[in-house]
Amino acid sequence: MNSLEQAEDLKAFERRLTEYISCLQPATGRWRMILIVVSVCTATGAWNWLIDPETQKVSFFTSLWNHPFFTISCITLIGLFFAGIHKRVVAPSISPMSNCVSRIYVL
Repeated sequence: MNSLEQAEDLKAFERRLTEYISCLQPATGRWRMILIVVSVCTATGAWNWLIDPETQKVSFFTSLWNHPFFTISCITLIGLFFAGIHKRVVAPSISPMSNCVSRIYVL
C-alpha cells in the first residue's frame, strides 16, 4: 500500500469518525443535563443532610431515612454511573483526539 492510498484511507476513517461523533452530540447534551441536574440535587441534599443537627444524634440509616431527597438523589446518581452515563457524556470528546491522531499519521 503506498502513501497515497494510506492517506485516502485515513481521510475516510476520519470522516466516518466525525460523522459518528456528530450524531452523538444531541444525545450527549441531554445526558450532560441529566448528570448536572442530579449532581446539583445530590449536592443540595448533602448540604442539608450535613447541616442538620439531628444527623449527629441518630444512626446513619436513620439520618438517611430522615433526608429522603438526599437519599433518592444519591441513589439515582450512583445508578446513572452504573448505567454508564460517564461513557455517554465523554464520548464526543473523542473528536479532538481523532484530529490529533490524523495529524500524527499524516506526518
